[in-house]
Amino acid sequence: MTKLITDIKEMQALMNQYKLDGKTIGFVPTMGALHFGHQTLMKKAKAENDIVAISVFVNPTQFLPGEDFESYPRQIDKDVMTASAVDVDYVFHPSVEDMYPDLDRLPITLKVHEQAEVLEGVKRPGHFDGVVMVVNKLFNIVKPNKAYFGKKDAQQLAIIETMVENFNHDIEICGVDIVRQADGLAESSRNVYLTESERLEAPALYQSLQLAKSLFDQGERRSAILIDTIEKYLTEHTSGKIDEVEIYTYPSLKKAATIEEQVFISIAVKFSKARLIDNIIIK
Repeated sequence: MTKLITDIKEMQALMNQYKLDGKTIGFVPTMGALHFGHQTLMKKAKAENDIVAISVFVNPTQFLPGEDFESYPRQIDKDVMTASAVDVDYVFHPSVEDMYPDLDRLPITLKVHEQAEVLEGVKRPGHFDGVVMVVNKLFNIVKPNKAYFGKKDAQQLAIIETMVENFNHDIEICGVDIVRQADGLAESSRNVYLTESERLEAPALYQSLQLAKSLFDQGERRSAILIDTIEKYLTEHTSGKIDEVEIYTYPSLKKAATIEEQVFISIAVKFSKARLIDNIIIK
């Protein structure tokens, strides 16, 4: 039975005891509004560890002024039920006040440099600083053997991998393939913001990436050609505003004019109330 834990010290004590008992811990950090994509991460954690814990915490330090922190979906009772359906052992749901006793001044912070100076980091300055701060805190509370992240947020995954290496966390970071709905739309908590007509258009993001990959498979290596193909497809098949279409090396996140090593193509489209992101890794 899944147990809800809200107290930091209680969670630490539980996880410490499991470690002393020789149990392995798998951890899935989330901001809640759990969907099938999250369940896929949990199932993988369940298959590879003795104990599985997830966090449900809408982290204020990764939201910029004017973003959807206040309106971000919060549904802890439903989230516990979703976690229970895949036999998660613990849902850790701390309060903002407990996680950040000094939120107004944040006496100690972390800073992401080059990897946050492209893509989402440019659009949302300071966002990844907040991400690495909360992930560090969660890692210190849960002390997992393995932590699971979706590849949909490829830039975030690359940054967390670098953070773990730089801060000597004894944790294996497991990237899990993007979970998609039947029509190709990547699972996301923000999909609920789409209108009915936008939801019908949204699969075009993945279709445009597939089109670019087909050109790559046919021998095209110029990034500009692939980007132009994606932008044209999105313009013709969605009413959303193209926010970005970029190609970067992975995991170093350097802009690639030509594709000579592993890269990921990242796209973002703004609809009326939702900004959807998607990507595909090309080797």
